[in-house]
Amino acid sequence: MSFFLSVVGMVLIVEGIPYFCFPSSVKALAQKLMELDEKSLRSMGFFLALSGLIIIYIGRRVV
Repeated sequence: MSFFLSVVGMVLIVEGIPYFCFPSSVKALAQKLMELDEKSLRSMGFFLALSGLIIIYIGRRVV
């Protein structure tokens, strides 16, 4: 459980950095995302999630 909470904490840190450092750029990106169709967003989300799983798999195998 402590590992899980550590991972959640790291995700929140990494997700929060752009909002803290570049708030206007995040707003502009959000506007551009609104213009994309759902199929593109769904594909992007799938590939990001798959990339994350691959990184976790590699990380767990190396260590």
